[in-house]
Amino acid sequence: MKAYLQTFGCKVNAAETDSIAALLRQNQWEITDSPELAQAIVINSCTVTASGDKRMFQALRKLRKQAPDAVMLLTGCYVQAFPAEAAELPEADIITGTKNRSQIPALLNAYFQNPHSICAVEDFISKERFESLPQGSDVNHTRAFLKIQDGCNRFCSYCIIPYARGRCRSRAIDEIRQESEKLVSQGYHEIVLCGINLACYEFENHDLAEAVRTVSESGIDQIRLSSLEPDGLTPEVLKKLSQIPELLPHFHISVQSGCDRTLKAMHRHYTAQEYIELIENIRRLFPRCAITTDIMTGFPAETEEDFSQTLEFVKKVRFSEMHIFRYSPRSGTPAANSPEQIPEQIKKERADRLAELGKTLHEAYLRSCIGEIHRVLFERQKNPAYHNGHAENYAVVHVPAEPGENFRNQIRAVRITGYENGHLMGEFI
Repeated sequence: MKAYLQTFGCKVNAAETDSIAALLRQNQWEITDSPELAQAIVINSCTVTASGDKRMFQALRKLRKQAPDAVMLLTGCYVQAFPAEAAELPEADIITGTKNRSQIPALLNAYFQNPHSICAVEDFISKERFESLPQGSDVNHTRAFLKIQDGCNRFCSYCIIPYARGRCRSRAIDEIRQESEKLVSQGYHEIVLCGINLACYEFENHDLAEAVRTVSESGIDQIRLSSLEPDGLTPEVLKKLSQIPELLPHFHISVQSGCDRTLKAMHRHYTAQEYIELIENIRRLFPRCAITTDIMTGFPAETEEDFSQTLEFVKKVRFSEMHIFRYSPRSGTPAANSPEQIPEQIKKERADRLAELGKTLHEAYLRSCIGEIHRVLFERQKNPAYHNGHAENYAVVHVPAEPGENFRNQIRAVRITGYENGHLMGEFI
């Protein structure tokens, strides 16, 4: 029996899809890259935006045409947040949310024994425990994703994720140690720790820094953190993180807006000045680190003055890269009901202005790396003329390649020699 898997959304979803693949393999399934050859198709959904839902619906319809006889199982955040709507999707034979993913092989088996629509969505309860799934791995990746946290307690006014993921819960330290050691034994040199609200990791009085320290003791060369929320990064946690040499100096810390009025309306738990002070502290502890972020434009009631404050804020912080989103109303959230929705054209115009500033800051940061020596983890060569990989600060680096050379999954010291079209050029030393 063969299964085809497709992922939408964040690094957590990607890690979970790898775990689902591992579960299926344990149950004698073979994973295929061709949906036409699959007896089962598993789609791991995202529901951060309504536009993301539309892309997922399109994928469902396309896959059903490609594999009309395959069993279609839809899992993930969309199903958990909108179970009634998911149950109405004609393409999905089985739906299950973000809880009890370990049941997926059994759900498929039940369908094959008795073909009928299956709805296996369970509500989250208080004091929910972290669901430990087998650590998946993807031979196409040079870095491994290790999920150590799930859920969110923040309830930002635009976000559906607390309803799709439940409350914060964290993976046991002993499990983190075991999975890290397994990944090292499989030949990985970099582990990316991920979670829905990673900065809120807490297990039996162990905080995020202690989880990172545990991973560092596995023998891994490099540790990277996925997206973080600013209010969990206390001075104590940051100081401990700075004492772990394997931790890479790259911090993706969502901000969403640089205007206090907008931040308050979003139900974010900090001010613009508090965010600036956090970044200043990180830069003291991690000199030359990269600070990247997510910013939203066109949140309900955002004025031109509010947006101007965000522009000035961005200039002060000097992000090395920004992911810019236009606000998209998400059904089931307070912000979607606001009468002060911003026209799409204004959202786009503000996003374009912010992107132009972001491009300038990104280039300035990369150019400031010229002359430095960076450790680069090399990946699959997309162009035979160059080795390409990511430096500690997650900047893309290209190094000229000689015929027959292959440094994939190796970490090499590289002197940065130049900047070209959004990436760095370098030479081996």
